[in-house]
Amino acid sequence: MTPFTKLHGIGNDFVFIDLVNRFRDFGDIALLAQGMCDRHKGVGADGLILLERGDHAPFRMTMYNPDGSNGGMCGNGVRCAARLLIEEGHHPLAPFELEVEHRIVSVEPIHPDWIRVNMAHAGLTRGEIGMTGEPSESFIEQPVHGQELMQLGLDGHFLGTAVSMGNPHLVIFCDDVQAVDIHHLGPIIEHLELFPARVNVHFAESPDRRHIRMRPWERSAGPTLACGSGACSVGVAGFLTGRTDREITIHLPGGDLRVEYMPEGEVFMEGSATRVFDGEWAASATRVAAVTG
Repeated sequence: MTPFTKLHGIGNDFVFIDLVNRFRDFGDIALLAQGMCDRHKGVGADGLILLERGDHAPFRMTMYNPDGSNGGMCGNGVRCAARLLIEEGHHPLAPFELEVEHRIVSVEPIHPDWIRVNMAHAGLTRGEIGMTGEPSESFIEQPVHGQELMQLGLDGHFLGTAVSMGNPHLVIFCDDVQAVDIHHLGPIIEHLELFPARVNVHFAESPDRRHIRMRPWERSAGPTLACGSGACSVGVAGFLTGRTDREITIHLPGGDLRVEYMPEGEVFMEGSATRVFDGEWAASATRVAAVTG
C-alpha cells in the first residue's frame, strides 16, 4: 500500500506521494500516474506529484500528467507541495526553495493554505519556450499558423503570445472567453507544428488593466479549473501586449490567483492550497490499470 494525499489549488487537483524521508521504487511511474489520476478507476487528479529531497534545493517535486508524461513546471502544484511539506513537518512556516524540473522556485508561505511563490523568470524567446524558428526571437501578439487551423479556415485568425514558465504556454486574447469552443480548439492548438513538445493553451479576456479572465487547456490534461504557471504566462502576456498592469488578479474557472510581473522579469504568484484527504493506493490497482489501460 502506498500512502498519498490529495490537494488542490483552486480546483487544479493533484495526488501527492511524500518520499522526503523514504525511498520507494514504483516501477513504471507512467502507469502509476495513469492509474491514480483516472477519475473513474483511480483517485482522480490533474497530475501525480512526487516529493523528495532535492539536489539543488531542500526539496524537489516532480509532476506527471494523467497520461503518464512529465508535466514539468506546475504553479498550483508548487503551492500544494508547500502546504504538504509544512503540514508533514518537513519544513516550518517560513520561506524555502523548491526544485521543479530545471528551476528553483522560492516559496513564501503566508499561511499554510495561502502561498506566495517566486516562479522565476519568464522565458520569452522561441528557444526558451521550445518553438520552431529562430531561437533568439520572441513571439508576442503574432498570428498563429498551422495546417490544422488552415483546414478549419482559421490559419492566422488567432494572435498569440508565447511564454515559458519552465513549461511552454500560448496565450490568446479574445473578446469573450466563454464563447470559445476550448474543447475543439484546445487539442488542435496544443499539437501545432510550432511547438514540437506541445503547448499549454490559454484563452484570455481583459475587462480592465487589473483583471484577466482565462480558460486553460493543459497539454496532456485538457481543460482544467486552474493552471498556475498558465496564469503567470497570461499575466506576462497581458502586460507585454499593453492590456494590463504588472500586478493583476487572474480569474480562472476554479478561483482567483494574484500575479505580479516584475521589471526584472521574475513572476510572483500567490493563492490558496487546499488539503482534501489522505489515503492508501493498492499496488494491485496499478497492475489492473496496466492490463486495462
